[in-house]
Amino acid sequence: MNIMAKKELVEKAYQSAKESYKSIGIDTDAAIEKMKDVTISLHCWQADDVGGFETPDAELGGGGIQVTGNYPGKARTIAQLRQDIEKVKSLVPGKLRLNLHAIYGDFRNERVDRDQIEVKHFQGWIDWAKQNGMGLDFNPTCFSHPYADEGFTLSSKNEKYRKFWIEHVKRCRKIAAEMGRQLNNPVVNNIWIPDGSKDTPVDRYTHRTILKKSLDEIFAEQYPKQYLKDSVESKLFGIGSESMVVGSHEFYLGYAIQNKKLICLDNGHFHPTEQVGDKISSILQFVDELLLHITRGVRWDSDHVVIFNDEIQLIAQEIVRAKALKRVNIGLDYFDASLNRIGAYVTGTRAAQLAFLFALLETTEQLKAYEEAGKNFERLALLEIMKTKPFGAVYDFYCLMNNVPVAEDYIEEIKLYEKNVLLKR
Repeated sequence: MNIMAKKELVEKAYQSAKESYKSIGIDTDAAIEKMKDVTISLHCWQADDVGGFETPDAELGGGGIQVTGNYPGKARTIAQLRQDIEKVKSLVPGKLRLNLHAIYGDFRNERVDRDQIEVKHFQGWIDWAKQNGMGLDFNPTCFSHPYADEGFTLSSKNEKYRKFWIEHVKRCRKIAAEMGRQLNNPVVNNIWIPDGSKDTPVDRYTHRTILKKSLDEIFAEQYPKQYLKDSVESKLFGIGSESMVVGSHEFYLGYAIQNKKLICLDNGHFHPTEQVGDKISSILQFVDELLLHITRGVRWDSDHVVIFNDEIQLIAQEIVRAKALKRVNIGLDYFDASLNRIGAYVTGTRAAQLAFLFALLETTEQLKAYEEAGKNFERLALLEIMKTKPFGAVYDFYCLMNNVPVAEDYIEEIKLYEKNVLLKR
């Protein structure tokens, strides 16, 4: 099908969808306009399997995380990673940011330990972000390092190690604040540490006391909020920390509320029966903003590519229903090396966007009215009817408006990029 015929088909389908939604009181044009408030922060580590650029042969190690697969085309240089992100950006509608880990600095083959990193190692990323009209986010890297091998970093009883990691995170905050200043766009600096115990510990309390002390030291220096947003992230368990994780949800939630920090909700970091979407309306009562790391856990925190499933739908719905889009920072966090990495990026990002669009196309006020009146049948019926409304046609039109491939067209684009770029690496 030629471009003009495809465009006409998409526009025709959208007009039909528009009328379908109008019949139940939904303005699809308004929903698309509201998608301007949905900014997705792409995680740089999908492009290179969380290797980073500290050394030429950097590999993921420790921290209870693992990348599986060996699909060809892994980004091995900063230039390749930027090329891949730019390709993703050309295939995804809407606003995007880039989320960097500290191991992705431009160290120019110089050995720079993590307590020595500086803004200069990330100036190239700041300049690149300016050129591409993207904001940045940042993360300390408290894994894949000899000082993390014992399983504890900021909560370590080894004072040498603890001080090392404190200095690393302090420097990350300074770098993130400078990124925000230069880009005139606040950077979320998210702290996640792998600290925990493989077997059942006796003294959990001391490790958590030490972690609190370390965080207090890290946050002692203040930065303008228009440049830096501080966030802390919990986890239920990891490989090697099955029995206890120091930075539990309860620990970080309490710390975030008390110290006015963002709390990061990674939906892979909870028990599989927990609904992260259900937590949002509670946490937003007590914090100004929160951070999402959207992923897909299969049986555990396996970081599969995000898909448009019930879990992601609920997360998006709860944010939209709370009118909290501007209070939630949306990021992705998965790493799958078993398939085309660009395809993983684009499929996962589009799935997250689709969830938010689906939520924006909901007849929320009517559903609330039914709920208030005790009309449970009517509420249930309308929720089911919404599932078969032509929201895909609305998303296709959203892609068309943003001049990116519509529907299955992006598959061919990625296959061509694989042939011409990825397989030649």
